[in-house]
Amino acid sequence: MPYAIREALAAFRRAPLLTGLSSTMIGLSLFAIGLFGIAAHNIRIALERVESRVEVVAYLRDDAPPEAVELARSEIASFPEVRQVLYISRDQALEIARQELAEMNAVFSGLDFNPLPASLELRLKPGQRDEKAVQAVAERVAAYPFVEEVQYGRDWLDKVYLLRRVAGAAAIVLGAAFAIVAAVIIGAAVRMAVFARREEIVVMRLVGATNGFIRRPFLLEGLVTGLAGGLIALACTYGVFRILSGAVFRLVWIPDLWVAGGLVAGAVMGVLSSGLSVRRHLREI
Repeated sequence: MPYAIREALAAFRRAPLLTGLSSTMIGLSLFAIGLFGIAAHNIRIALERVESRVEVVAYLRDDAPPEAVELARSEIASFPEVRQVLYISRDQALEIARQELAEMNAVFSGLDFNPLPASLELRLKPGQRDEKAVQAVAERVAAYPFVEEVQYGRDWLDKVYLLRRVAGAAAIVLGAAFAIVAAVIIGAAVRMAVFARREEIVVMRLVGATNGFIRRPFLLEGLVTGLAGGLIALACTYGVFRILSGAVFRLVWIPDLWVAGGLVAGAVMGVLSSGLSVRRHLREI
């Protein structure tokens, strides 16, 4: 191991530009993933807050039989996704509208009749507020013959989930693109190092050195290069996070487990790139 460390440090001194470029490209790949990770994490938090207020509202026909409505309320309350079902009469709906829309009080006061329908408000259980669960409940409630319309904010709920999927896909695509470029650069650096030490490697083989012993310094070099790239990505990601959080809107930093995963990913990228490259080039010697 001292030999591997010594040779890895010597490789850094021989080609600092390629080493720095390799670390930078790994850093850029992880930086892209980090930015979208922040976006995805904050979108998830915002989505959880929105989901906590998700309700399904079933508006009832004016001629809905009270007995049928009460029976349906009991049945809907037994749905596994439903936590509570509230019946809102027409008078209650008008009173709520007057409280929540104070600027419309003059309009409501001038009405000769109550135009608002009665409704059933469904509050869902935690973990049952995702897109599929909400839509499934809405469709079941809409099947009752005295239900005129069911609303649950489908359009904006779909857009929020779509945004989260797009952010995740973009992070994977951009991160993979930068990772491929980083692997190519690391491979070029390893190739140069192998051929620079071509005669030394031949002598080492003649005296019985195994391929594993020869590869060890290159793997260590890739490990350090990958960790350096991870640290670069972490510093850049945190810098952008601080700028956006202070100047635009308040953001939440990604979990520590994600940070550790990014550093490990950088190290793995460096080791794999070096290992595959040196294995290929050692066959040529």
